[in-house]
Amino acid sequence: MAKGSIEKRGDNTWRLTVDLGTNPDGTRNRPRKTVTVEDKALLKTTKKLRDYLEDQLHIFKQEVESGEYIKPAKMTFASFVEEWRSKYASKNLAFKTLYTYESNLKVRIVPALGHMKLEDIKPLHIADFLEKLTQEGASKKISTSEKKEGLSSGSVEVAYRILKNIFTRAVKWQVVKSNPVAAVDKPKVQYKEYVPYDENEVALLLNALQNEPYTWRMMITLALTTGMRRSELLGLEWKHVDWKAGVLDISQTMVHALKGNIIFKEPKTKKSKRKISLPSSIVEELRAYTAHQAKERDKYGSAWKGCKDKDGNEYRLVFCHDDGTPFHHERPYLWFRAFLKKHKLRYIRFHDLRHTSATILINQGVHAKVISERFGHGDISTTMNVYGHVLRTADQAAADKFDNILNFKPAPNSSPNTNSNT
Repeated sequence: MAKGSIEKRGDNTWRLTVDLGTNPDGTRNRPRKTVTVEDKALLKTTKKLRDYLEDQLHIFKQEVESGEYIKPAKMTFASFVEEWRSKYASKNLAFKTLYTYESNLKVRIVPALGHMKLEDIKPLHIADFLEKLTQEGASKKISTSEKKEGLSSGSVEVAYRILKNIFTRAVKWQVVKSNPVAAVDKPKVQYKEYVPYDENEVALLLNALQNEPYTWRMMITLALTTGMRRSELLGLEWKHVDWKAGVLDISQTMVHALKGNIIFKEPKTKKSKRKISLPSSIVEELRAYTAHQAKERDKYGSAWKGCKDKDGNEYRLVFCHDDGTPFHHERPYLWFRAFLKKHKLRYIRFHDLRHTSATILINQGVHAKVISERFGHGDISTTMNVYGHVLRTADQAAADKFDNILNFKPAPNSSPNTNSNT
């Protein structure tokens, strides 16, 4: 075990040293760390102070020997991100969160701040970086005018959260004394209002789907009639279809699919695990679709690959490539976007098929509680918050129906008290 020592450096500071012997180049390998004691009562008690410093030395030795210790001297932001990734992010962040964080770090954050010393990054640098994200040219997407846009307020807020997470860890690990992000106001998110399709647009959509590949035709139709999320559609297996009852069992999602790396998970919440009744016409379409998929598999023969995760578990997916391999998790969104452009249909997000489904049900008079359970919302208040404006419109339409009753005028010579016997 490595030896350690404690050396007093100031009135309330001590230097901890761990001796790891000699480096390959012959120099001494002695990681050091300064401990500052702010507790005045502790400074006056020799034994308690000594015990405290011994505990700090013990913790420091464990960090050094396990490779967890991060030497704070002049570390760049990019270097610290590597430490943050291996020692925290990869172990503690959910996969989708980590995927989002890594994408933003690679494309925007590290290129802008990576070269700076961690301790030199001040609140003004953070504020300036976030402001530049909103300016023209920050986005990789091309607008209709073929001009690069700034990022949306939501994307800027994500960058803020990533930076705050990283610097919070830097403070906790005592690499820096304060978090510069904490002194910057959190960006306000201006949510866009996405208008789902009305019934006429749904009819146009379904008509355009008739000449598209069977898999996509079935997926879009199911998204419209069930309100399933993209990850739920991608994770759906044939074993989840109850043919007799005409019900889908939503008990699995696919959150990620790259070659050799497929992640299936249970739905995020208890309410997201649910059963959805299908229209009888959709059950028949699914029967025809499964027969089509079986024929495609026969065509492939031994070349059919199927879907297996890294542990060898096999999945019989409802929606996949013709050879049985899973779609990339972004594929439905990309296909749907191209499909709308091809048929000159109004752009909505893939997720808006879910909102379209809910809106149609509301307009047909289906109770919000039923919609809440069908869509896997945590409780009915979520449904009311998301679709409150649609529900209010439907309620007004219901109220307007009373006008037909209240303004009803009986035909001449008729009376509600007329008695044919008098």
